[in-house]
Amino acid sequence: MTAPSETGTIPRLALAGVFGGLFCGYLGLSAAIPVLPAHVRDQFGAGDLAVGLAVTSTALTALLTRPIFGGLADRYGHRSVMRFGAVAVTAGGLLYFLPLGLVGLLAARLLAGIGEAALFTAGAVWTVTLAPHHRRGQMIGLYGVAMWGGISLGTALGAGIRPLGIDAVWAFCAVAPLVGLILISIVAPQPHAEPSKGGRGLLLRPAVLPGLGLALGAAGYVGLAAFVIRDLELRGIDSGVIVLSTFSAVYAGTRLVIGHLPDKLGPRRVASWCGAGEAAGLLIIAVAPNLPVAVLGAVVMGVGFSLLHPSLALMVMNNTESAKQGAAIGAYTSFWDLGLFVWGPATGAIAAGFGYPAVFVVAAGCALAASLLAMTIRQTVKAVDA
Repeated sequence: MTAPSETGTIPRLALAGVFGGLFCGYLGLSAAIPVLPAHVRDQFGAGDLAVGLAVTSTALTALLTRPIFGGLADRYGHRSVMRFGAVAVTAGGLLYFLPLGLVGLLAARLLAGIGEAALFTAGAVWTVTLAPHHRRGQMIGLYGVAMWGGISLGTALGAGIRPLGIDAVWAFCAVAPLVGLILISIVAPQPHAEPSKGGRGLLLRPAVLPGLGLALGAAGYVGLAAFVIRDLELRGIDSGVIVLSTFSAVYAGTRLVIGHLPDKLGPRRVASWCGAGEAAGLLIIAVAPNLPVAVLGAVVMGVGFSLLHPSLALMVMNNTESAKQGAAIGAYTSFWDLGLFVWGPATGAIAAGFGYPAVFVVAAGCALAASLLAMTIRQTVKAVDA
């Protein structure tokens, strides 16, 4: 079979299966999120700590297992690992039905996190192997759009289904990834190279610097999601949710319209611009005197933040031999989870000690650091899978 990178064509049906499988998996994962807080409190009489654990426990297992599943994808094939991820997410959804108490619910969430790690990581590298070499950065970006689309729609559907009963939500959590499994299964598997010896986990060398850049960039996202609405309310600015909605729309639109820039202009250059753009948007939000200025900040930040991940991911792929790209992208993505774990409490402490605008100023500094870090990363292009 001729590799896509050789023909220059995009295998649309294959990518539709991979993207559709990811999208459906995240539908099932995200549908539980809006119903979990009330369910944990009402069903188990638990408090905020248990609610937080129930919502975020998937991120813990995802953080720990992404590099593992990346390595397994290198060894056993992307489709096999991605299919396992869809099955694990389905199994997590089925466990919600069992009367196992709070501990059982947390176990179901941990299993869903394992499935998410396998699904996303294997699919990300599969996308790169399917894409023409000159479109790899763009395809990584569109893959992320499929993920965020699944998260957004899944959250909305979970809330919409809840009036039909909690079992209806759990059923959706189990059925949606099964549809994803079917879509993944109809795509022909790609040949994979035998992995060579080398680093593992977060310390896989080509992933470290881009991963640190991604973790630094995550500070702005965490600060915006957690505090922008409250911060604007205290300034007398209503409808802060418009700022978040604008950011989300620009984030997706940027990848759709100019997602090819990392391929065309080079990922290091685009990543450095993106870090600076994210920083500029955050500073605008920090000093915004009214809603239009805050929305402008969200636009600038959205454009910058949108292409930061695919640019850094492309650098990881370019600097990694083909037989280890799954492990590398898994390690790189784990830095995103690590960044969320760090910046969640850190931004809360900054807000408590210095006020909400300080959160955006500090996050802007982190984004600038990510920009500078990107400029130090050496660019090489390894052979891709044929």
